[in-house]
Amino acid sequence: MAVNTPICDFGWPAVDFCLPDSAGRVHALADLRGPNGLLLMFICNHCPYVKAVLDRILRDARELIPLGIGVAAICSNDANDYPEDSLENMQRLARELDFPFPYLHDAEQSVARAYDAVCTPDFFGFNGALQLQYRGRLDASGRAPAPPETRRELFEAMRGIAASGRGPREQVASMGCSIKWRQ
Repeated sequence: MAVNTPICDFGWPAVDFCLPDSAGRVHALADLRGPNGLLLMFICNHCPYVKAVLDRILRDARELIPLGIGVAAICSNDANDYPEDSLENMQRLARELDFPFPYLHDAEQSVARAYDAVCTPDFFGFNGALQLQYRGRLDASGRAPAPPETRRELFEAMRGIAASGRGPREQVASMGCSIKWRQ
């Protein structure tokens, strides 16, 4: 079922956490942030919304990292009911696509709950002080291929956050598959 994210709660502080990545290393929030901000993305392997935009997510991450933006992705889905989202499959996907960021496994779903993540993809753009400045979509294409003239909303917002510490006031909610919560 497709759901939309809530609007950005400007200034909301990032919640600390420690999660293992797909390579087995543990990352805390402080390890992930860049000097100019942090982009946290709740994604997963099986979601058609994520699959449709993953190439653009990787492109944007590769361009944001040199701007001082830390980037990380988190998979919080119940892997028992959705085996494609298992740690082993996360490892495979991150390796095959050469993720330029840690792909974190939230097996207990505590981080997704702390962030009130609702769907995949769900983007959280923080400034250097780890205050929320963006909770919008990647771009207007949704699950469709993006024409070359498609405005890169997430990238532009994060570039602005890196430069000024502030996100755009106008944001369009992201849409995706609901987080698959454990029973």
